[in-house]
Amino acid sequence: MKKLLTFLVAVFVMAGSTVWAQEVNSSATLPGASSVEDVTMENVVDGVPQITLDTRFGFEHQSSGRRGGFGGDGFLLNVDGKIGKNFSYSLSHSLVSPAGEDSNIFDATRWLTLSYDLGNFTFTAGKDALMVGSFEYDAYELDCYYEMGSMFNYNINCWLWGASAMWTNNAETSSFAFQVANSPFAFAPKEDNLFAYSLGWYGTWENYESMWSVNMMEYESGKFVKMLALGNMFYLGDFELMFDYIARASDLDNGLGKDYTMTVQPAYNFGESLRVFGRFGVEKTADDVPYDFLGEYLPLDDKVIANEENECVIPAYLANDKEYIYYGAGLEYFPLKENKNIRLHAVWASNNYTKRHMFNVGLTWKFDVVGAIKFLANEAK
Repeated sequence: MKKLLTFLVAVFVMAGSTVWAQEVNSSATLPGASSVEDVTMENVVDGVPQITLDTRFGFEHQSSGRRGGFGGDGFLLNVDGKIGKNFSYSLSHSLVSPAGEDSNIFDATRWLTLSYDLGNFTFTAGKDALMVGSFEYDAYELDCYYEMGSMFNYNINCWLWGASAMWTNNAETSSFAFQVANSPFAFAPKEDNLFAYSLGWYGTWENYESMWSVNMMEYESGKFVKMLALGNMFYLGDFELMFDYIARASDLDNGLGKDYTMTVQPAYNFGESLRVFGRFGVEKTADDVPYDFLGEYLPLDDKVIANEENECVIPAYLANDKEYIYYGAGLEYFPLKENKNIRLHAVWASNNYTKRHMFNVGLTWKFDVVGAIKFLANEAK
């Protein structure tokens, strides 16, 4: 905790000193100003970082009648900035609970990356998400309603140390990337010696976005899960449709059709203030696949017992070769006209495993730390 507090103090001091440097240095380029020159503050090439504190709070009720109440769904510190012309950095750190096996402050770090831009190429190193072609998987943590999602997205160890390289065409409509990282089956960084190799294609056009990947994830030394992930997003006016399909197999000859996830999500935007959406998905993980994204490798009987004792909406495990069908609907309302820093939501989710229902209403807000410091600095003049 002392390390975390020291880290947070350093971040806020950095933000405050950076803003003050721009206030008193007339050669500094203001955020949003039209300039292609370096941001220079006392001969140090740097930029004002964007720092936000994001959180979500809500009331949840589950139809079993045994679970429900008020609570938070996350509290994240996000820092993004540039260093000179070519370097940029990004951090997302949970201030609530650890998520990982690093046994230090990085347990709660979602991502921590440093990128270098060189023409059409971008090189990135640090802790980042495993490159998976799925819009469900790629969504920001506080934008996810997990009872409405797939077990793959819920279970995979996605925040991994590694490096990547990306090339983007001149029109900026297509990017191709290659990533080498620790395997999601490596639960002890620097020890397990298991790796993941990913190729990705990201496309952006007026009516369509793609997020496709081919992945090789090592679950034992020399043994890999092969994965094809095809994420697609279609736009037609205010209507949008997400379609994700992911196929996984350790043996391409006999394993196809044993482990897959398909998710469909239509949504409609009523202007900038209201969004309604639905979600439907089908998923299966056969009992005889030789890998386990949770790393538990429980016998089938133990999974069945865990499902029987489970009181949550989401099942504890997929078992008995039974398809998992999940579905839900929701709406999101943005009351501010100038930005979307406050969001109210109401969602419902259910599935064919537990046949329970989840109802959640709440709000999400984003606190602009740098903006607040700038406001206080101006008020203090």
